[in-house]
Amino acid sequence: MRIDVISIFPDYLAALDLSLIGKARAAGLLDLAVHDLRDFTTDRHRTVDDTPYGGGAGMVMKPEPWAQALTAVLDVGPDADADDAPLSEDAVPGSGVAADRPVLVIPSPAGEVFRQATAHELAEADHLVFACGRYEGIDERVAEWAADRFAVRPLSIGDYVLNGGEVATLAMIEAIVRLIPGVIGNPGSLTEESHADGLLEYPMYTKPASWRGRDVPDVLLSGDHGRIARWRREEQLARTAARRPDLLPPVC
Repeated sequence: MRIDVISIFPDYLAALDLSLIGKARAAGLLDLAVHDLRDFTTDRHRTVDDTPYGGGAGMVMKPEPWAQALTAVLDVGPDADADDAPLSEDAVPGSGVAADRPVLVIPSPAGEVFRQATAHELAEADHLVFACGRYEGIDERVAEWAADRFAVRPLSIGDYVLNGGEVATLAMIEAIVRLIPGVIGNPGSLTEESHADGLLEYPMYTKPASWRGRDVPDVLLSGDHGRIARWRREEQLARTAARRPDLLPPVC
């Protein structure tokens, strides 16, 4: 998989060199590049924002630096004109993963909610591009322009507002990349975790069996795999009902 990230704070993405993602890059499972949006400006102040039309507080990111940056990361031949890049026959702009063109992810509190199912979907893509907005966001025309060249996905990691898209991008990349075959050492661990089956994960324990007056549930020490499986399922349901009842199917 190839991932490009565009940001005015490229150092923010340094964490992508660590842990499993860093190992995936070193192993050649992931081709990841971070680009400074200011490198695509043309004035001596490297300006990327301006005041919003219609008034209001804050600044809006200018469209031209984004168009230049996105053009630079498109998978087109050296002599091709990105403005004339053909649309995919089997994809509609904004529909998600397209077989022959990149997916442009725009982190935004106004986007659809990023879920585990979204991570699985995007893990099938060949090329992801993350556009990290700042201030009041990116000029809306950028997404409209990009829809002729990318499958555009505005995505939100929750109902709150961050200072920029970098934190959300880090979270989404980690959720996506860990699903690429070979990144996680034990693939079985991906099937027994929160949201893998739509529920939260059951409680986990390790040695010692007794710690500061608190004991591991007896069922986990029984060796009876049937009882353990039933207990874990009951705990999944109880925990999900208590913490995330919205994940439970409606009861008729």
